[in-house]
Parts: sequence; C-alpha cells; structure tokens
Amino acid sequence: MRKGRIVKVSGPLVVAEGMSGSKMYDVVRVSDKKLLGEIIELKGDLASIQVYEETGGIGPEEPVYSTDEPLSVELGPGLVEPIYDGIQRPLDLIKDLVGDYITRGVSLPALSRKKKWKFMPEKKKGDRVTGGDILGEVQETSLVVHKIMVPPDIEGTIEEIKKGDFTIEDVICRVKSDDGLHKLTMMQRWPVRIPRPYKGKLPPHIPLTTGQRVIDTFFPIGKGGTACCPGPFGSGKTVIQHQLAKWADAEIIVYIGCGERGNEMTDVLLEFPELKDPKSGEPLMKRTVLIANTSNMPVAAREASVYTGITIAEYFRDMGYSVAVMADSTSRWAEAMREISGRLEEMPGEEGYPAYLGARVAEFYERAGRVTCLGSDHREGTLSVIGAVSPPGGDLSDPVVQATLRVVKVFWSLEDKLAARRHFPAISWLNSYSLYTADLRDYLKKEVGEDFINLQRDAMRLLEEEAELEEIVRLVGLDALSPSDRLVLEVAKSIREDFLHQNAYHEIDTYTSLKKQYNLLKLILHFYYCSKESLQKGASITDIEKLKVREKIARAKYIIEKDADRITDLEREVEKETKAVKNA
Repeated sequence: MRKGRIVKVSGPLVVAEGMSGSKMYDVVRVSDKKLLGEIIELKGDLASIQVYEETGGIGPEEPVYSTDEPLSVELGPGLVEPIYDGIQRPLDLIKDLVGDYITRGVSLPALSRKKKWKFMPEKKKGDRVTGGDILGEVQETSLVVHKIMVPPDIEGTIEEIKKGDFTIEDVICRVKSDDGLHKLTMMQRWPVRIPRPYKGKLPPHIPLTTGQRVIDTFFPIGKGGTACCPGPFGSGKTVIQHQLAKWADAEIIVYIGCGERGNEMTDVLLEFPELKDPKSGEPLMKRTVLIANTSNMPVAAREASVYTGITIAEYFRDMGYSVAVMADSTSRWAEAMREISGRLEEMPGEEGYPAYLGARVAEFYERAGRVTCLGSDHREGTLSVIGAVSPPGGDLSDPVVQATLRVVKVFWSLEDKLAARRHFPAISWLNSYSLYTADLRDYLKKEVGEDFINLQRDAMRLLEEEAELEEIVRLVGLDALSPSDRLVLEVAKSIREDFLHQNAYHEIDTYTSLKKQYNLLKLILHFYYCSKESLQKGASITDIEKLKVREKIARAKYIIEKDADRITDLEREVEKETKAVKNA
C-alpha cells in the first residue's frame, strides 16, 4: 500500500505529497483515523484529496494510504431496504455499532457478508455465457427477484454452477475463458463514476405513468427519460418526489436525498417504511434503495452520493427492470462541487460554480435511458432520472437550472404562487413542457384513447386563452367579455380545479390511472363543446354556469377506479342539460 504525507488541510480538501503513481479518483485513507477520501487532482507527486468525513483535528505530516482502486459500490443481494449514506455505508448497521452519530473512520461493508441467500441457477454446466448473461436468481424481497449476472468483462464456458444457500462471497460458478478460470460470486464491484455498459440505446416510447394528472396528461415522461422540477422553497418539490416514488410505474425506486435538510430527510426515512406499495400492498421499502446525505453531513460525500445512486440504479436496469431515480436535490450536489472547486483554487465560472458544471450535470442525466442490456437474451431495461432543483429564490436563470434544462427533456416548473393558493401539484401549466409527447403519441392513441392527444391540445389551448382573458378582466371587468369568452374562463377554471388540482392525501384522488385521466378530461371538454353549441343557438351563459351537472363534474375525480364508467355516463347528463338550456 503506497504511503504519502499530508502537507495541507482545507476543510474537506487535503493535499498530500509522495503520491506519485496514484491515479485520478483513486480511493485513499487519510491519517491514522483512516478517513475515506478520493483523489480529485494530481500535480507531480502532490495529490488533492476530497475527504468524505469531517477533517477536524487532522494536520500536516500525518500519513495517507492509497488503495489504488477507484470509489466503487458493492452490487449484489441485500441492496434493497437498507439505508445508505453517500458513499454506500449502511447507516442502520453503523447506528447499531456506534450509536446515533457516525464515528469518523468507521467502515462497514455495504452488503452483509454473513447472510445466506438461496441461489437458483438458470444456467448449467457446459453453457456458453457472455457478460451480462443471467446465471440465476435470488428472491431478495417479496417484491424483488435479484438476478445474478455474469460480470461485463467475462466470457466463456461454465465449468461448475451450484445451487443452494450461499453468502455473497461464496463462489457459485466457475467460468473457463481464454484467459483462465474465473470464480464468480453473487457480488460485483463497480466504479461509481464509470457508467455500466449496455448494447445499445433505444427511444422511449412508453410513458412512465405517475398517477399525477398534470404530469401524465400534459407533461409526460417516457420510461428511460429525464425530467427536472425546479422551484422555490415551499413549492412542493419533495412532496412530488415522494408521490413519484410511491406511484411511478417503475419496479425499482432509488431515492437520493442529496444535501437536503435533516428534518426533510428524517421525514423520508420515517415515512417510506410506512408506505404501502399500491400494486402489491407490501411495504414500499421492499423495492426501494434509499441514499441519505443530509446538509450537515460532509460536503464531499454529497458530491459522491448521486454517482452512488445512479450506479446502483444501472445495476438493476441491467437485470431488465424499469428503474426510477429521484435526486433531491441536484442544486446541493452542484453546491458541493462549487465548494470543492473553490478549495482547489480552480477558475470559477458563473456564480462561482466550476466551469465544468454543465458537463457534470450532462454526464449524470445521460446515464438514463431505455437500453438493450448486455447478455444473449436481448432483454430491455429502463432507467428514468427525475431531479429536483432548488434555485435561490426560485430564480430559473440559476446556472444549475439552465445546465439541467439543456440536457433533460421534461421541465416541471413549480411555482410558489400556485402553492400559496393551495393548488397542488404546484406545476405551472404555462411554463412547463415535455419533449416526449411525440415519442409517446402512438402508445397513448392505442392504449388510452384515439383522441387523447387532441383533448390534451384543446385543454392546453383553453388554459392559454384563460391567461390572456384574465388580463382583459383585470382591466375592464368580467361583464365586458363575450359569452363565448366567459365560457372559456369557466371551462379553464374547471380544468384547473377539477383536473389539474390533486390531493396527495386523499385516498382516491392521490392516484389516477391514464384511462381515468382520459375520461375526466373528455368529460370536461364535452361540457365545453356542448355548451359552446348551446351558446351559438341562443342560450344564456348565466344559465349554463348554473347547470347542476357542473357539481357532478367537479366531484368526478373522486369516483373510484373500478367505477370509472360512471364518468362516461355523466357525458349523457351534460348533453341533456345543455340541450334543455338551448331549448328554453
């Protein structure tokens, strides 16, 4: 083990000499306390090291030990359910070992070396395997079947494969290749800063349904897509992330609490074990990986936490699963980069962020995608990434927001004005956008409704017209508007209050299937079309505003999913009442 010597300590940054022969991003142990660190700059035999733990009490002349390995995560059975910190230390086990506060230098393996898992092989002796092929399965939790894969760089013939109960370090398979015999266990290690390989990327053509009407109908994200939701304090970023984690149509959830306030992360850690998976009724944690790195934890580990999370997510994607990553918030990650960059005395970019901010953000989001996985079975996996951004004061010109918008294809703009009016989710329908609509059009037409895209387009047009008409109303009053314009205002209000507004704490309203969303929107717009026809035939706008069926339209979102046909029945009531007004 190579040994260096500390010459400078600046917060989480340590400079050591005598480190010639080291490589960028090698992991080192700093001082006799064995604090974990990573080399982020090399100049001659000087190495700048970001330390993932508190450096108080560390000084010059103390030793630095190089491991000659990059920062890596352990991948294997046991990943789901535990809570990790930013460098994949198991926080629940550390608490049992040292108490409520992490002791510096404490080191525990991420995956248990003692627990035995029942391995059921799918291959047999003599089979030819290549990197990514599935050797067998382990039932990790009641919701997750963990697929044991051949490491990406190994190809050959199976000489032996075992069946039974094994630890993750036991040899379960021997593969003979041209360069020798490989002993395979159920665990792999992978460097967090290097994306895991795949055969090819595919366009996203299936929506990642979330049950949130404003998202699924107006600003959808495809499976394997990227999205960001920037917004000021109190606009509901974390609540949206929680809703997506619970309801998104993904088989594995990776939630990264990156630099958020301790009390917010505490809520997550307390709530997630209590949440039920809506599809199975099992605890949601049985298909969730939680990474907790709060704002009072060392800043360097915050920078690493997003890479730890996305690497774990790629591993499950490689099994053929649909995976969703929630990163809350990437602004804190960028602030960690800015602090480390400042201590390295690098030339600052906009607002003090490093000049490479845009490149780092792009590298992170580009690890998402729908891919053909390695292996001979041509399976597909998807990795969707949704990042919350916390710009100071909600300023969307913030460098982190702008760098993110350049690479993601969905923008959910959260507004504190909507949150103040108790309109949740507080996603602005005028500022947000999705670039996946064209990719998803065929799926939505076939699986939801032939006219779904047209309904969405008409509804958005009415909302835009409402914004223009409200300016006129402020100037000259409602009475100055024509009956048709007043109808636009009424229907746009119905879209906002009866469709876009959603109660996350209501048993029925918290989730809406795509089919029910289609029926609800169709009902509201059917009212608009019928009322418009009545107006053209001389009906009074005042009478239309007072129709009894409007109350039923407002309450249609509380109809349970299995009775969704009742929404279609309301369309006949709409026709009947609007015709009665027309004939009056």
